[in-house]
Amino acid sequence: MSRTIDYDAPRGPIADLDESDLGTLKVGKDLAQSPGVDVDEVEVADNFQLPGADLFDEELSVPVVPMMSDEFRCSRCFLVHHRSQLARRRDGQDICSECS
Repeated sequence: MSRTIDYDAPRGPIADLDESDLGTLKVGKDLAQSPGVDVDEVEVADNFQLPGADLFDEELSVPVVPMMSDEFRCSRCFLVHHRSQLARRRDGQDICSECS
């Protein structure tokens, strides 16, 4: 029943296929299109929320902490760093070690 298949050989016309091969293909096709799979996907999709979805009812709050005396704001990346990250001061502008 099982025969070796040479995948590099040129393919013959469809008439050369065995009836048993066609029956196997038809059964496999029917199983792949079963409606039970679609129903499960719909149920999963209803319960799944994408990140960044509608949050118009949500109130977002972030506490703002003032810059401390031992911190500086980089003039290139505009992030607040500790003074130990200060690489240089150019024309009165502080530049962090990551941006220098």
